[in-house]
Order: sequence, then structure tokens, then C-alpha cells
Amino acid sequence: MPLLKAGRFVPDDWTHVGADDELPADGDITVPFARLAADYEQLSARPGRLGVQLPNSERAEHLRLFLPNLGLAILPFPTFTDGRAFSLARQIRGMGYTCGLRATGAFLPDQLGFLAEVGFDSFAVSDRFPEAAWTRAASAITLAYQTIPGRAQIWRARHRETQPAYRQPNCDVR
Repeated sequence: MPLLKAGRFVPDDWTHVGADDELPADGDITVPFARLAADYEQLSARPGRLGVQLPNSERAEHLRLFLPNLGLAILPFPTFTDGRAFSLARQIRGMGYTCGLRATGAFLPDQLGFLAEVGFDSFAVSDRFPEAAWTRAASAITLAYQTIPGRAQIWRARHRETQPAYRQPNCDVR
């Protein structure tokens, strides 16, 4: 799946490892939550950043202890009608997580603005829609009610104040 980040398509620098797959010697990896919970010591000792694939049947609270050491959290949308990842994203951001939060699965270009408002900053988009539809949707909404990097808050825009500069956190945790 193509990866959309900051309104443009970029390569995915992460290796996505399954529950029983062999771990690469180094590099940035994501693992399923069950493997993270079971093998955390081994996973956190290897070189490279660590990420998690959290099924939407898990509670965000289960990630709390791992969040300071994660560079990416991937939340799935298994079907178009399953919006639990919206809530998970908001809860994870509410716990103070500032690194990568990626949406994957069955979501539509029209939902990108709402996904960004709850905290997603990258999107593994489907090839069901052309890339032009995704990039157009990524730039369609320029104002937000929430504080989102790269978007002005509606309140600030209405009051003609400038939004403070956003500084990207250091997500190269180790």
C-alpha cells in the first residue's frame, strides 16, 4: 500500500514483522501487539526503532507502558464501518504519545481530515482510489478544531492570531 505522509507519497522505511516471523538483524520494525507484550525485552534490545501494530480489539491503555519506547503505532480500519481506531488514536495521543501514528485499512479519502484531527500523521492508503484523490483529500481541509501539525486552528484563524511553530518531537527513541 502506498504511504501518504504530510500530503505526499513517501517510501515506508519500516519493516513490518508478523507474529512468528524472524526478526531482521537491525533496522526499524513494527510487530503485532501480542509479540510486543511477550517479547519486549528482546525487541527493545535490538538496533533500530520499534513500532507496534495494535488491533482495534485491544485497549489503548495496554500500550501505556510501551509508548515512551515506540517510534510508530499502526492502527487498522478492518472495515469501512469500524471506526474504533478513531477512538484509539485519540486515547493514545491523550496519553502523551507524540511519535508516528499510522492508519491502515479500509478508510476513504474523505476521512483523511478527520483522521488527522484525532492524531494520525501517516496513512497506508489503498489503491482503490487514484493517488491524485488521496493527495487532493490531504490538502482539502486546511483548518482544524484540534491542534494538528501543519494546520491552523479555526479559533486562531478567526481571531487572526498566528499559530505557534510546531516542533517535531524526537521519535528516534532507543
